[in-house]
Amino acid sequence: MFIYTIRRLNLFVITLLILTIVSFSILRLDTQLQWAYEPFWQGWLIYLQNLLTGNLGISATGIPMSTEILKVFPATLELCFFAFILSLVIGIPLGTIAGVRRGHPIDTVISSITLLGYSIPLFWLAMLLILLFSLNLGWLPVSGRYSLLYQFNHVTGFALIDILLSDKPYRMEAFFDAVKHLVLPTIVLAMAPTTEVIRLTRASIAEVMTKNYIKVAQTKGLSTFEIVRRHGMKNAIPPIIPKLGMQFASMMTFAMLTESIFNWPGIGRWLLNAIAAQNYVAIQAGVITVGGFILLANILSDVVGAIVNPLVRKEWYAIK
Repeated sequence: MFIYTIRRLNLFVITLLILTIVSFSILRLDTQLQWAYEPFWQGWLIYLQNLLTGNLGISATGIPMSTEILKVFPATLELCFFAFILSLVIGIPLGTIAGVRRGHPIDTVISSITLLGYSIPLFWLAMLLILLFSLNLGWLPVSGRYSLLYQFNHVTGFALIDILLSDKPYRMEAFFDAVKHLVLPTIVLAMAPTTEVIRLTRASIAEVMTKNYIKVAQTKGLSTFEIVRRHGMKNAIPPIIPKLGMQFASMMTFAMLTESIFNWPGIGRWLLNAIAAQNYVAIQAGVITVGGFILLANILSDVVGAIVNPLVRKEWYAIK
């Protein structure tokens, strides 16, 4: 396990260095900065030293980029976290049912719904949900994290946690208001990962159900539910954990469009505004932050997958 972890960390470091070259190249596009006139590799080494000390640059208003990112990045993480949980809660049970009943009408229905959900454009789904639940029914708010009537101190950056930590008299009302604001963007952002979770779970469960130990369990008279609970899930979930981690990482890209539609104050909308303003300092800071987070999420999912799935470690040991 130690060797496996070291290999993954080496891959992480190498990929992260390549990412720093990309972000430094973006920074050199601004001719008003000294980086544009530095020799490339010499400037890159200085840039790398700045990153190691947490210096992501200074905005035009004199605010450190690290401070601005700490304000917007937690909002994106909060949204991605709930969307990922929703995709697992819906995707794993539906994928399990489809895998167990492979070839049956219920499998066809679930697979058709999955294909439909995967094919729906994100912005179109968002517009439909806003039109139905916000404009027509008036159940859910259109945009933002919570109503402007509520004011809270920025402690962790996660709205729900900051609200609960506050001592405001309207704390619980604001909490439920924040939950309402979270519903629509969470559903929209969870759509694509949910369809992928269903597909991965279905394929893994279907493969496990063909194994000999499943047939032995069937001859013992165990119900399908008991077989899936005791043997199916236990052997089907570990192999797909790294792929599930990749789904969480890929949500960062979908979050940009989602945040733009729902006016969610996260790093995705912040990056889009930086691109529109051609703010290269902000762009490189966002690229290195989001890219580094995606790399870290992939590495952690691989390590966790190896911990619960020894076959992965065997494959790595076999590669010499």
